[in-house]
Amino acid sequence: MSDTGRESITDKVSAAVKPDSQKTTTEHFGDAITGKADNAAGKVEGENNKSTLQSISDTLTGK
Repeated sequence: MSDTGRESITDKVSAAVKPDSQKTTTEHFGDAITGKADNAAGKVEGENNKSTLQSISDTLTGK
């Protein structure tokens, strides 16, 4: 199993917990770029190669 190129669970939670109103413009851009890259990496990785935590994370975040 490999989660190479995937955003860590803790990073996803940190980004989700902080309200958008408290994020800087740089954080908004970073979240957008990281989210798109993570989504693309998840599609390339395939369901069978995901770790259990990454699979759960993808299910909860709808990716």
